[in-house]
Amino acid sequence: MQQLAIFGGTFDPIHWGHLLVAETALHQVSLEKVIWVPSLNPPHKEAALFEHRVEMLQLATKDNPAFTVSLVEGKRSGTSYAINTLIDLSACYPNTHWYWIIGLDAFQTLPHWYRGHELAQMCNWLIAPRLLGGETITQSELICKQVEEQLNKHSYIINWQFLNIPLVGVSSSLIRKFCRERHSIRYLVPESVRSYIANNNLYSK
Repeated sequence: MQQLAIFGGTFDPIHWGHLLVAETALHQVSLEKVIWVPSLNPPHKEAALFEHRVEMLQLATKDNPAFTVSLVEGKRSGTSYAINTLIDLSACYPNTHWYWIIGLDAFQTLPHWYRGHELAQMCNWLIAPRLLGGETITQSELICKQVEEQLNKHSYIINWQFLNIPLVGVSSSLIRKFCRERHSIRYLVPESVRSYIANNNLYSK
């Protein structure tokens, strides 16, 4: 049975922190592939056009044969739910043990997702700790155990582990801010992504 991971997000834009998380996951749990899934119209967010975000993802990941970009969310109309993404990808990749790469913030909200309790036990969860919240690993573990307990109350089991990554203080929102303020984003994103942002005048307003 192959081991694959889903890495969903807005990726607005993709940066070195995302790539580091995906590369760490690849080796920490011996994955065959990381499938990057850009969200079509993320709720509560004003994002760059889906086509721009997909193009930047493809530019950033093309040199790694273990990375692939899926347009599964772009083909779906209406609200996009994580459980539907997993079901759709399972049809494309049968006989797979699934992992889901997720940031600590998003993992904290998992019990409140649409069919989140069900989704929780359909895959293993690989959690990227965050630098910006300032938690220690002990505090982060406590947050994850609280999620686990919430699910256990409803008789749902979840398997999770932290990704052992160096904490990088770079975020998509920081990059967008730098672009608006005309600061350099070199070395925060791959050079191909930096050129694409400049050539398409993204995030300048």
